[in-house]
Amino acid sequence: MTDLWFSLPAFAQDLLILVALLLPAILTGAVLCVGFAPGPLVRAMIGRFRWVSLAFVLLIAVSVGMGTGLTSQERSLRTGLAAAADKFDIIVARPGSDITALLAAVYLQPSDIGLIGGEAYDRVASHPRAEIAAPLAFGDSFKGAPIVGTTEDFALYLADGALAEGRMWEDVPEALAGARSGLAIGDIIVPSHGHGAAADSEAHAAVEIVVTGLLPPSGSPWDTAILVPVEQVWETHGLVNGHAIGETHLGPPFDPASFPGTPAIVVHAADLASAYGLRQTFDNQDETMAFFPGAVLTRLYAIMGDVRQAMSLMAVTTQALVAASILLGLFILSRLFRRQVALLRALGAPSRFILAVVWCFGAALILAGALIGLALGVGAAQVLSAIVAARTDVAMAAGIGWPELHLVAGFLSLVSLVALLPAWAVLRQPIAASLRG
Repeated sequence: MTDLWFSLPAFAQDLLILVALLLPAILTGAVLCVGFAPGPLVRAMIGRFRWVSLAFVLLIAVSVGMGTGLTSQERSLRTGLAAAADKFDIIVARPGSDITALLAAVYLQPSDIGLIGGEAYDRVASHPRAEIAAPLAFGDSFKGAPIVGTTEDFALYLADGALAEGRMWEDVPEALAGARSGLAIGDIIVPSHGHGAAADSEAHAAVEIVVTGLLPPSGSPWDTAILVPVEQVWETHGLVNGHAIGETHLGPPFDPASFPGTPAIVVHAADLASAYGLRQTFDNQDETMAFFPGAVLTRLYAIMGDVRQAMSLMAVTTQALVAASILLGLFILSRLFRRQVALLRALGAPSRFILAVVWCFGAALILAGALIGLALGVGAAQVLSAIVAARTDVAMAAGIGWPELHLVAGFLSLVSLVALLPAWAVLRQPIAASLRG
């Protein structure tokens, strides 16, 4: 049976789990309602107590919306972070914190990390398994957008081989602008030294860079970046440009003796075996460490997993409290329409029909609240994703997935079973006393 389960596609597994979670509610409704038509009475009861019913529906909707919104947002954050790192096979940096290097190289967060020297860079760049070994140079910005110095090969690799508009840089004072940088071809930018409120807009006032091309959107922080030849960053800061005297070309090969240093090298390998070989070669060296961004993200996800468990526990606790509130509320509602139920019993209505009416009344409120809650969850997740994306520049697509559907299905079945208790309590009340009010 285990082998059969794992042989099923993921979609089939998720669908079967959803059906299994809904099955208790479906079976309960089928057993109670078969042969009866409680719908007209249930609609009349909802109309009679419309405001109380609406309050219950909203209570359930808020609970479901909070749970699904939190879990959906957490999953979309993971997906967005992973997608932003897709283009970065291996990061080589000075020995130290790989998390800091990851945040700097992939997510363009301002960081203070050491520089890799020319000889170490040359060993990486000249390795036969390294198809691209691009130095990254940070430190400047323009109106909040980071300016990153790199090579033409890496810029085209980020663009999947073709720019969205314009042409590649051909000289030092030229640049490519990210899809969400707000720049257009022909714009002139003057870099500021540093980032954020501490940026010095006068430090490089004599430097002007013209935008010659636009990068296609990638859904990563690089969409807001401005890419320039790495020589531009070095020259702007009064450093040698990585080439021997008399050489005028841009990009590799660089002269190790004239290489000013780079905080990170992005390495692209032809295949997975080559990537593992490169990481093993340049990791734990005197001047370099090498790591897979995905491996570092996995460690971050482990930390986030604790947060996810806390959020899931919060959602489950909230829903448990709501379930208790629903139970209490259904008992109160059963007191409100006990005279109508007693009249039905006095007219000879079967006990199962009474159970079906009272249970369907509660189940209808629960189902309506759950469906509205799913919609609220989508809206909440999208709002949270927009806020997080604005702060991190990581594109996130929030939506309801199988985990949220499973959570709601389990909630529906649990609360629908709980709704049997007030229905049963109605039958235990004396008919005569209920008719007298």
